[in-house]
Order: sequence, then structure tokens, then C-alpha cells
Amino acid sequence: MDLTAGHVWVMISAALVLLMTPGLAFFYGGMTRAKAALNMMMMSFIAVGLVGVVWVLWGYSMTGGDGIAQLFGNPFTSFGLASLIGTEDLIGAGYGATFAIITVALISGAIADRAKFGAWTIFVPIWVTAVYCPLAFMVWGGGLLSADGAVGGAVGEAIDFAGGTVVHISAGVAALVLALILGKRQGFGQDPAQRPHNIPFVMLGAALLWFGWFGFNGGAAGSAEEAGLIWINTMAAPAAAMVGWLMTERIRDGRPTSLGAASGIVAGLVAITPACANVSPIGAVGLGLLSGAVCALAVGIKYRLGFDDSLDVVAVHLVAGIVGTLSLGFIALPVEGAGGGLFYGGGAGQLVAQVVAASIAIALSAVMTAIIGLAIHKTIGFRVSADNEIGGVDLSEHAETAYEFGGLGVGGSFHPFAEQMFTQHKTTQKTTQQNVTEGVHS
Repeated sequence: MDLTAGHVWVMISAALVLLMTPGLAFFYGGMTRAKAALNMMMMSFIAVGLVGVVWVLWGYSMTGGDGIAQLFGNPFTSFGLASLIGTEDLIGAGYGATFAIITVALISGAIADRAKFGAWTIFVPIWVTAVYCPLAFMVWGGGLLSADGAVGGAVGEAIDFAGGTVVHISAGVAALVLALILGKRQGFGQDPAQRPHNIPFVMLGAALLWFGWFGFNGGAAGSAEEAGLIWINTMAAPAAAMVGWLMTERIRDGRPTSLGAASGIVAGLVAITPACANVSPIGAVGLGLLSGAVCALAVGIKYRLGFDDSLDVVAVHLVAGIVGTLSLGFIALPVEGAGGGLFYGGGAGQLVAQVVAASIAIALSAVMTAIIGLAIHKTIGFRVSADNEIGGVDLSEHAETAYEFGGLGVGGSFHPFAEQMFTQHKTTQKTTQQNVTEGVHS
């Protein structure tokens, strides 16, 4: 079959989505301490390696086909993608892989600064197999939540165009569960060194995520008209969410922040993901403003509830994912054969379908993540020792440091305590020299 413009667009979109995971590495890496930045970035990069292999071997097969009990596809249907060779289906398989990769990478931000890299490499392929692939099959592959599925047929098919339920709600719930299993960081809520060490990295990461998200949302567009709507909504929602987040910061804290701007962009991107092809541009703006404000307020919930989600995966991905998913029950545009959301006179049917789909995703991700996470934690251990955490997981897990300035190895000007540590170092040198000098003269 000849290569068409549609094929090329899906391949370009897949490349854009693949770029999102290195973008996430910058976004997360800048938000950690300087002595944990490499470990955080490696958790995203290893997701590419592990999920890429899993997807080729059995992951793709589990997201389609006849299915087993409407829960997941037969993992041996296209094992190794052998049956797809010579077909255009390989393009779609590649596109789907990038979604699985970014989904599991999102979870890592909740356990920054304290997770064993080896434990993470065990968690990634198991979680993708047990959580992501079944959810993708249930929603997109003709399974339980599809129009012909047992649940979808009973309560109506949920709308999840690009992954609000499959990607963000599942990852957000998993992040919460792992944060509870690993426990709080040393000095959580008290140590100023746990603040982001490199805000420019965070903003670079947000920019790369926004760039890649046009492929994330737009890759599955079925027509030029639909692609145009998706593109505008993917531009408008995060723009409005950034404004909503910064306005909330201005009212609550007295000043807007660059970290808030970057976080607001991501919150808006998450919220528009399930709705990008099904809401108007005005609806996208409203959804963005709402998600930006709500997620900004949700950031503080971890301190009130006492769990340590290091990089606010729960506040951004879970909360915005739920907001975006449930919003379709209100603002989904009417389409042929469906009445749309409540605001368009469509009744409560779509809202019920959205609530049911979100609930199933939450339950599946929570239960399976708890099983996987606890099994790892109780056997090889998921968390590094207190000494290694304080010393920095970059050194203990990778024997590397992100920054080396003057041989101090403390992160240079990016480290919150760099100046203090440099001053102490110089003072110690001066004192030592004085003692030596006094000893010689005596």
C-alpha cells in the first residue's frame, strides 16, 4: 500500500509523543534536588527502553484483538509484531507504544529522591502489562468500556480521545499508591533543599511537552476538520490553564511563579487530552481555566493529607485527568447519534459514562499498583537507605553527579545550599590553614 499523508502524519505524531518522555525528564529533573536530578531523568529514559521492548513482544497484542473476558487482548496474538510485518498496522503499533511509555514515566515523579533504580526497572514492565495494556484495551480496543462492551453497552461509551482515563488517571492513581508505599522523604515539608533546583529545566520540559502534545492529541484525527479542532484546543486549554494557575497564585500567594506557569501548562494539557476532539474552543478555554485553578489549589493537598508526592503528580495528572474526563459530561459537543453533554441538552447519560470509566480506571490502577509496589517493596525494597537519600541518589544509584563546579560536587549555583556549602568549605580550609601555620610557628 502506498504511503499516504495520513500515514506520514501518524508517524510524525509518534515522533512528537516520543519526544515528550525526554521532555518529561527535563520537567521532572529540574524539579528535584541537584543530587537527584540524574536519577529522576534516568527513570524517564529507562521507561523508553523497557516499555519499547515490552510493547514489541506482547504489549501491543494486549491492547487489541478478540480479548480475554473483555479485559485485555491475547498477548500472543501478534507476539513480536511478527504478524504485522508487511502491513500498515505497524505504524499504529509504533504510535501506541509512545503512549505506554509516557504513561509509566509520569508515575516516577511521585517517588523522586528516594526510589531504588533497580526496583523501578522491575516495576515499569509489570505495571505496563498489568495496568496500562488492559485499560487501553477496555477503552480503545473494544473491551469492557467500549460501545460493545459489557459496561459501555450498559451505561454508554465513555469519551477518552487521547488518554485522560487510560493515561493520566491511571498514572496519577499509581503515583499516589507508590508515594504511600515508599513513605515521606527525609525532612519532608521542612527541608528547603527539596525545592526545585533548576527552574529553567522545568520550563524547557514544559515547552517540549506542549510541543509533543500536538502529536499526542492530534495523531488519531480522522479528518482535517477534526485535526483543526484538536490543534486549537491543544493550544487554548494549556494557555488558559497557565493563566488560571498564575491567577490563583497571585490571589493566594501574592505573586505568580515560573514554576506555576510550567505546571499550569501541563495541567491544561492533561485536562484537554480526553476532550480535545469533543469540545468547542470556548469549552477548551473554560476547561483550561478551571483545571489550572483547581490543580494549583490541589498542590497543597499532600501536606494536609500527609503523603509525599514529590513532584505533584497527583495534583496535576490525577486531578486534571478527572476534571477533563468528567467535564465531557457537561461540555461535550453533540455529534451524530449522541446528544452531547448536559450543557448542550444531552442529558446525564454521558456524565454517567464518564464517571463509571474514571471509577474503573481508578480501582484497577490502585489495586494493581498496590500489589506490584508492595511485592517489590517487601522483597528487594523499593526505597534507598536514609544515608543514600541524604547523600543523593545520583551517587548511590548511578555513581554520577549532575553538576561539578570547582570539584565541590554540590550542584553549583543551581543548588539551594550551594553558597552556604561553598562558604563552609572555604571557612574549613581557612581554619585548617591557620592551625597548620600556628603549629609551625609554635
